[in-house]
Parts: sequence; C-alpha cells; structure tokens
Amino acid sequence: MREGMVRKWVRAFKDGRTIVHYEERSGRPSVITENLVQKVDGKVQESRHFTISSLSDDFLQESRSVLYGIVTEHLNYRRR
Repeated sequence: MREGMVRKWVRAFKDGRTIVHYEERSGRPSVITENLVQKVDGKVQESRHFTISSLSDDFLQESRSVLYGIVTEHLNYRRR
C-alpha cells in the first residue's frame, strides 16, 4: 500500500469520517445493464437446463464471469 493513500485515509478520519463502506469510486462502469439481465433471463426461461457455457454461446460478446454474475447475483439462480 502506498504511503500517500494511507496519509489520505488518516486525513479523512481526522476530519470526522466514520463509515468506510459503500463509497462512490471512480473506474470502469459495469458492463451489466438491465437490458442484458433481461436478455439472459429470457434465454434461461427458454431452457431451464442451461449452463454458463450454453449461455456464452448465445452471448459471444460477454465473458463467462459476467454471465455467471448475472445468473447468480442478479437473477438469483442456484444449482440444484
């Protein structure tokens, strides 16, 4: 960890900061959109016996990890 980052945090806490979670961060925007979630859900509804591999064949532009995140975190599907 860089010394400059530690100094920044020390200043923030001395200024009264108490919460360390859920702070807005800069960086890349999420590639997961509501439209993409709906499209993946539609494919899942077509075939309830889906795999991440079969979804990746339908969504070539998306990575398997993005599809896995949509299925597990956004649509709350679990393995049986």
